[in-house]
Amino acid sequence: MSRAKPLKLRPYARLLTMLGDQLIKNERVALVELIKNSYDADATWVRVNFEGFDENFVGKEGSRIIIEDDGAGMSTDIIENHWANPATPLKLQGKLAKKHTTKKGRVIQGEKGIGRFALLKLGRKITLTTKTRASTAENVVVMDLSTFDSNFIDDNDTALFLDDLRLSLREVDPAQLIQSRQVEVGLRTLKRPKHGTAIEIRHLASSWSRTKVQGVYKDLVRLQSIFALGEEGDEAADPFEVVIYRNGAYEAFADARQSELAGLLENRTVFHIEGSFQPATKSFEFEIDGQHQSIQLNDPDLTGMRIFRDTFGTVVERPIESGPFSFEFFVFDFAADAPGKYRLDNDDKELLRQHRIYLYRDGIRVYPYGDPDDDWLLIDVRRGTVKASEFLSNDQVVGQVRITQAANPELRDKTSREGLVETGNPTSDFRALLQIFLAWVRKRPYAQYKIKAARSDDVSIFKENAVQHALESAADAAQAAGTPAQVREKLGEATRQYKQERRYLVQRAETTEHLAGVGLSVESATHDLTLAIRTATSSTDALISQISRSGQIDRDVLKRELLSIRGSLAFIADQLKDMQLLFKSSKQRRKDIKVLDLVTKVERLFRALLERAEIKVTIEEVGGPLVAKTTDAVLLQVLLNLFDNAMYWLKSSPAPREIEVLLDGDRGIMVFADNGPGIRADDIPYIFEPFYTGKAEEGRGLGLYIARQLLDRHDYTIDVASKGERILRGANLVVSFVKEDA
Repeated sequence: MSRAKPLKLRPYARLLTMLGDQLIKNERVALVELIKNSYDADATWVRVNFEGFDENFVGKEGSRIIIEDDGAGMSTDIIENHWANPATPLKLQGKLAKKHTTKKGRVIQGEKGIGRFALLKLGRKITLTTKTRASTAENVVVMDLSTFDSNFIDDNDTALFLDDLRLSLREVDPAQLIQSRQVEVGLRTLKRPKHGTAIEIRHLASSWSRTKVQGVYKDLVRLQSIFALGEEGDEAADPFEVVIYRNGAYEAFADARQSELAGLLENRTVFHIEGSFQPATKSFEFEIDGQHQSIQLNDPDLTGMRIFRDTFGTVVERPIESGPFSFEFFVFDFAADAPGKYRLDNDDKELLRQHRIYLYRDGIRVYPYGDPDDDWLLIDVRRGTVKASEFLSNDQVVGQVRITQAANPELRDKTSREGLVETGNPTSDFRALLQIFLAWVRKRPYAQYKIKAARSDDVSIFKENAVQHALESAADAAQAAGTPAQVREKLGEATRQYKQERRYLVQRAETTEHLAGVGLSVESATHDLTLAIRTATSSTDALISQISRSGQIDRDVLKRELLSIRGSLAFIADQLKDMQLLFKSSKQRRKDIKVLDLVTKVERLFRALLERAEIKVTIEEVGGPLVAKTTDAVLLQVLLNLFDNAMYWLKSSPAPREIEVLLDGDRGIMVFADNGPGIRADDIPYIFEPFYTGKAEEGRGLGLYIARQLLDRHDYTIDVASKGERILRGANLVVSFVKEDA
C-alpha cells in the first residue's frame, strides 16, 4: 500500500491580478479601499496627489499618484509578517479578540487582508514609505511588477508562482520623507507629525480624466455620512479629511450642490423618518416628523403586504438573523402637482437622483450602496416586476441605514468591496426588513399625504354646486349693470350647458361606482360558488368514469354522486338568486327593507368561509325592527363589503374571532363590529377615500368608499363608531338609516 504524498497549495502569481485588477471594480473603488486603510491607521488627513497630469487630469509617461497620510504607520515586523503576506488575519484576529477599535476609538474597517492589492488596479510599481511614532527610521517597501504581463508569464514562457515574486524592504535612518514639516491640507497649513504612510504608484494601469477624479472625490466625500441631521457622534472630535492635489496644487473639488442638497432635505421633504429596528422585540421604533410610532413585525399592517409574504410567509415565527440597525429617510414628492412647499423643479429632482439610500457601517460607507445607479434594496426591480405602487421610487427616497460590526457580524463586505455577502439569511433578512418598512411608508403615511394633497376645495365646490351659482350670480350682475343682451344670453347658455353636462357626468359616475361595487361584491361572495362548481364537476367526472367501465353500474354509487351534484347545483342556485339583488334591474325602486333580512342573507353567503375561519357571528336586535328605505342592491353591497373587510382582518387575529351586528331600530342605526386589530387612529380620516387600503396587494381601497357613496345618495351615512357606540374591541362602523335632512 503506497503512502499518501503531502501537497502544498502554491498559488500562481496571476492570483494578484485576480485579487487586484479583476476583483476590484474600478479605480474609484481601489482608491476608497486605500483611504479606508488610512482611516484604520487613525489618520486625520489624507492627501491624494496626481503628479505629472495636465489640467484635465490626463497623464503621460512618468505620471504617478501619491497617497499620503498622518496615520500610525507600520513597523518592520508588521511589514514583514503581515503586509507582505496576502490575507493576513491580523485585523480579523483583533476583532475576534474583541479589539474592534483603534487607539482613537475608530471601528476597524478591514479584516480580509487583501485590500493592499487594490494598488494593482491603479499601477504596477508601488513604493510604500511608512514610519511609526516610536521609530526614528522609516521603512521603504518596493513592489515592482511593471516588467510582467497580467498573467505573470516570464520571457521563457514560464508561469511564475506567487512566491517567485520579490519585494524589497530597506530602512532609512534618519527618516527622509516622513518627518516633521509644514504640509498643506486643503486650505489649511498643518505641522506634519513624525509618523504616517506615503504610497507612490507608478506605471499607471489606466487613464484618468477630470470627470473621473471628480467621481473619486464624490466617493471620498461620501465615505462618511453626508447627512447632517440625525448623525450620531461629534464629527469634529475625530476629524478625517481627504483632499486632492494636482502637481502639488490643491484642487478644490467642492461639491457645489452639497448645500443645495442640505436645503432640500430640510425644506422640501414630505417626511423625515428616523428610527431603528430591534430583532429581539421584532419591532420598528421610529419618528415621522417628530411624532413617535411603533410597529411590530407581525402587525397585520405588515403581514398583509406581498413583500412580507414573499420573505416570511404569513407570520414571522423564526428569529431574525440580522442584527439591529437604525435608519433615516427623507421622502419627496416628484409629482408635477405637488403642493407648493414640496414642489421640486427639474434641477432639484436631478440633484436628488444622485443620492439614494446609503449604508454606513460604524460611520463608514459600504460601497456602492447609495450610488445613483445602484438598487441594493431591489426597489426598482420589484416596482418593475411585481407592482409599481408597492414602493416609492428610488428617486423619491434619500437616506441612510446605519449598522455596526459588533451588532451585525454576519453582514460582511464582499471581497470585491461591492456590497454585502449575499449568502444565508442575515443579508436577506436585513434587506427584507428595510423593504417591508419602505413598503409600509408607501402604503400608509405617503398614501395619507397624497389624499390630503388631493383634498382641496374640489369636493365642496361640487357638493355646493358652486360653479352653477357663480354663473347665475354673474348673469344677475350682468342684468343689473345693463350689460348687452348678447352677453347675458351667452351667460345663460353657459349655465344651461353646465347643468346638462353635470347631470351627464353624475349619471356616469353613479353607474361606474355601482358597477365597481357589484364587481367587488361578487368577487367577495363567489368563493364558495367556485368550490360548489368544483364539487359538482368532480362528481360528474366520477360518473363518467363509472359509465366508461364494463359491467353493471353500482346504483348506490350512482345515487350518491347524483345527490352530490344536485346539492351543489341547489347551493349555486340559492347563491346566485341572492346575488341577483345586486344588479341594476333590481335597483330601480326604493322600498322599505328589514335590515335583519339582508344581514342574515349575507351571513348565509359567507357561512362556509366564516366556519372555516372559525369566526362566530352574532346578530342582535334592539328596540323595534330596523327598516331602511333603499334598495336591496345598495344594502347588499354595503353588507358584503363589511363582512369581507372583517373576515380579512380577523384571519390574522388570535381566537376567539367574532363579528357582532347590532340593529337598533329605535335609533335607526346598525353597528357592525369585529374583535380584530381595529382601525388605527391615523387611518380614520382616510378609510372612506378611494384607493386607500390597509389590505396591501389584496385590497383595492374601493369597498368602503363605494359603500359611503351609495348610502350618501339615499341620505344615509357610514362612519367609524364613537367611543360610546363601540361594542367590540376591533373595528366598529356605524351605518345610520336616519336621513340627514330629517
